Amino acid sequence: MTAGERQPVLLVEDSRSLARAYELYLEKEPYDLTLAETGRQALEALDAHEFEAVLLDLRLPDMDGMEILERLHRQPSAPRVVVITAHGSINVAVEAMRLGAFDFLVKPFNNERLIGALRSALKAGRSQDIAPEGDAGEPESDERFYSFIGASGAMHTVYKTIRMAAPSKATVFVVGESGTGKELAAEAVHAASPRSKGPMVAINCAAIPKGLIESEIFGHVRGSFTGAVQDREGAAARAHGGTLFLDEICEMDLDLQTKLLRFVQTGAFERVGDNRSRSVDVRFVCATNKDPMEAVQQGRFREDLFYRLHVIPVQMPPLRERGDDIMLIATNFLAQYTKEEKKSFSGFSAEAAAALQAHRWPGNIRELQNVIRSITVLYDGDRVELDMLPPNINAGYGPGVGAAPSVTPSAQPEAAPAPPRPKTEADIRPLETVEREAIEDAIGICHGNIAKAASLLGVSPSTIYRKKQAWENG
Repeated sequence: MTAGERQPVLLVEDSRSLARAYELYLEKEPYDLTLAETGRQALEALDAHEFEAVLLDLRLPDMDGMEILERLHRQPSAPRVVVITAHGSINVAVEAMRLGAFDFLVKPFNNERLIGALRSALKAGRSQDIAPEGDAGEPESDERFYSFIGASGAMHTVYKTIRMAAPSKATVFVVGESGTGKELAAEAVHAASPRSKGPMVAINCAAIPKGLIESEIFGHVRGSFTGAVQDREGAAARAHGGTLFLDEICEMDLDLQTKLLRFVQTGAFERVGDNRSRSVDVRFVCATNKDPMEAVQQGRFREDLFYRLHVIPVQMPPLRERGDDIMLIATNFLAQYTKEEKKSFSGFSAEAAAALQAHRWPGNIRELQNVIRSITVLYDGDRVELDMLPPNINAGYGPGVGAAPSVTPSAQPEAAPAPPRPKTEADIRPLETVEREAIEDAIGICHGNIAKAASLLGVSPSTIYRKKQAWENG
């Protein structure tokens, strides 16, 4: 494409009034827009012409826009797709991103958001021009991904989500217990993205006093409050061209959530004490150790802000569910701190390793890190032995472990269970009810991770999202 040449873009939108609005938004941009009002028209246009980008509404009169996206996803060289979705179908957009959508727009949106998303998609080029998965400037192995260490299935799911989400501007929402590596996930999203050369600015919403956090995020002008002796740039301005990481987002005050919502929607904000609006280009990554939906239901987190931010969910697994990753991480910490403390440790005894793997790790990786650091400071030797571990970890791993449990002579054998009652017609329930219970049980067991629940149920995540939306709509 030579400089000054107009780029062909396909707009798939069944509403003529909305299509006309988008055309007006883009009339001064160097694009040749082709309108398709149905899925069939869109497929015919894609077969007949080459487009550099597609603006795709997911709700079409004759088919689901996901079918078009899946077809494009299978092509070796496909135009970049920007998905358009309504507020109520935002979860479906998550599946769209997994199928290769470059970005998404939630209705209603302004001209700046549309122009910015389309420019970014066209700048990224066609799908074959993007580096393959895992090739974003950081060498990978089965056990490492950016700053992460781990080869478990749960972590490879995290790696895959980050790789797929990184090229987009879509907001990533990381959920996990304290100490599971949420900030490492944010850093990986930034490092794997086209914004990696820009700044990444982190704000911990729980660590900053309520009266100062607005200034920390948006900045302030001199004299705006006691102690404001000079103008100060906030995190939003410093993150321009890069990533803004809002940690412990559920701890943010409700009044400030209102201002953050406007910032997320428009990219514009005002410094404290300033009536002039400023615009920046940032990508949001948020994290919390709470259940965000529970915070919404309890009125502690705005529902509209939640749906704006909860676009690409990343569920960080607790350390106790990561199996052999425990020893991979422990070995890495041991090598690091052995070198720092000038000790001679080279590994763990079998008993010490078994105790580490059996521990529940309520503090997750941070707790494991502290345990290994403490050992390298207080002890020395060829191996970490069982008695070097803290009492709460080595308890139950001393001599005699594995002996048969004692039996009380007076204990009575348990009674045989009663035979099952024969089933009758009264036991038959509607298939729709059984299906809903199975889906909701799977989501609960997977701690809200719909992609994992769908995999275990043998269905597509989009199927679950569509059914949940139908249930919510009555």
